[in-house]
Amino acid sequence: MNAPEFPAPTEQAVPPVHLETVPVGNERDTFGLRRGARAVADLLGVDGQDAVRLATALSELGRGLLGADRLAAAFDLVPGPPAALRVTLAWRGGHRLPAEALEASGRLLPTHHEYGGGSGLVRVEQRIGPVPGTLPDLAGLARDVLAGHTGHTGPSAREDSRSQTRDLIAALEHTRAQREELLRLNSELEETNRGVLALYSELSEELEETNRGVVALYAELDEKSRQLRDASEAKSRFWANVSHELRTPVNAVVGLAELLRTDADAPAEERARQLSLIADSGRTLLALVDELLDVAKAESGTLEPQWAPLDLRAVLSHLEGTLRGLARPGVALRIGPAPDGTEALLGDETMLVRVLRNLLSNALKFTEHGSVRLDAVVEPHPDGAPDLVLTVSDTGVGIPADQHERVFEEFYQVRGPHQRGRRGTGLGLPYARRLTEILGGTLHLDSVPGRGTSITVRLPVHPVPPAGARLALLVAVDDDPVFREVLRPVLHGIADRVLEVPDGAGALGAIRAARPDGVVLDLHLGPVDGYQVLAGLRADPALRQLPVVVLTSASLSAAELGRLSHARAVLPKSALDGGRIAAALSAPRPAVPRRPLPPEDGS
Repeated sequence: MNAPEFPAPTEQAVPPVHLETVPVGNERDTFGLRRGARAVADLLGVDGQDAVRLATALSELGRGLLGADRLAAAFDLVPGPPAALRVTLAWRGGHRLPAEALEASGRLLPTHHEYGGGSGLVRVEQRIGPVPGTLPDLAGLARDVLAGHTGHTGPSAREDSRSQTRDLIAALEHTRAQREELLRLNSELEETNRGVLALYSELSEELEETNRGVVALYAELDEKSRQLRDASEAKSRFWANVSHELRTPVNAVVGLAELLRTDADAPAEERARQLSLIADSGRTLLALVDELLDVAKAESGTLEPQWAPLDLRAVLSHLEGTLRGLARPGVALRIGPAPDGTEALLGDETMLVRVLRNLLSNALKFTEHGSVRLDAVVEPHPDGAPDLVLTVSDTGVGIPADQHERVFEEFYQVRGPHQRGRRGTGLGLPYARRLTEILGGTLHLDSVPGRGTSITVRLPVHPVPPAGARLALLVAVDDDPVFREVLRPVLHGIADRVLEVPDGAGALGAIRAARPDGVVLDLHLGPVDGYQVLAGLRADPALRQLPVVVLTSASLSAAELGRLSHARAVLPKSALDGGRIAAALSAPRPAVPRRPLPPEDGS
């Protein structure tokens, strides 16, 4: 049987190398075709599974074409790239390839078939890697392999069946391994996906949190910008008001002085009146400067309370006498009596008077009719200690709710027709609140436009120790024997016993053992100084509440004062006074470190 002529393949850069043409006339030939294809594929380095696919596809095609006239299979090596092993089955006549065979081959490898001109062909290709060796040598080897596996010299049908079974088992094992690998990869992919989703969720939350933070930051920046603008506007208003307030008395002084200079013949009464106006203008100017300086001190933390006994009845009486003349016609100033138990309190009378005078002056300034009242009561505090509650109320113009906090900003003034003829600096209420806080209290405002304003000052009550009351034991820590000689009689005037400790090293042990009513402490004590002793007292829960008065002759910086915040007072050694030491030991703990108090007048 002569093999048919095969159609010319598609042009290649390098033409294919024909290996062998194998006739396929019976079932045994299909076995040989399968074995030959598998052997050549192995020779060319084709992967085992791909070699089985090629051999199986050719076996299916060969069986489907059995009986076709002059059926033969041509093996060609296509150099590529990519290199491939091409097998073409061709026949004469009108034989048609069964659809199931074509479908089976197509599932294994790309399969091309053609009919026409009284012939037919079907072609499959299996890609291979780089061609090993030279083409002529490889072609010779392939021909020998094909010759050994085709024709009637190859293995029997039984052996071929066994070979197919082994290939099938290998394919199944490979499929199982692939399936397990796919399951493993799928599990890893799912785990990766879960990790990616968790990471995405975490990153999304972090991004949302960051976005919220950025939005909040922008909002805060906007608010800060608004506050800066408001502060700048308030500062401009403040300087405008201050310059007016300063110019008014200065202009009066200059004008009146000029009149006195030029009008030498003026009557004595007129000259006296002009001199009185100059004095009044000077006092107004001095009061304004004092107010500005006091506000600056309060803001810088250098204004400290001077604790001393005060009589609230005398304070209220003094305020009524000095402020009654400020009330306009139709406005009654009513100051209530002092409550029982406030005849002898520890406090700073000057600060308290300034707070109340500021509040009462403001109330009188903006009340056109009705009354201005000051009431004082003693109320219990949640911690058990009583509070002194002072309430200034009026029937004036009132303050809008959105301005209640802003009126406590320096330089700020509520705008409106009520301001006409009532210029000020906008410092009164901020100054009053700051002084109240320095005294350890609070100041709260409640106001309704058209109905009036009520301002409540709440201060802790600290009774003065009874006259003649003595401390049982004081500890004095000072390394100067001469100063201890001077200090000893002063302390014996307020305490039954005085324990003297000559250095800082033994101070804490002596204080723990003695359990005194108070400690008088020098700062410069040698290796263990007064700062360290004070820190040790503060760190010991059993000694933390023990009152300490520091005595020093040094000028202390702000940083050094900050280290003395635990002390009740810092007093100068140059003016020892038992009453001041006793009052300081009985005084409340200060809210801010306090500079050394100057000697009292006459000391």
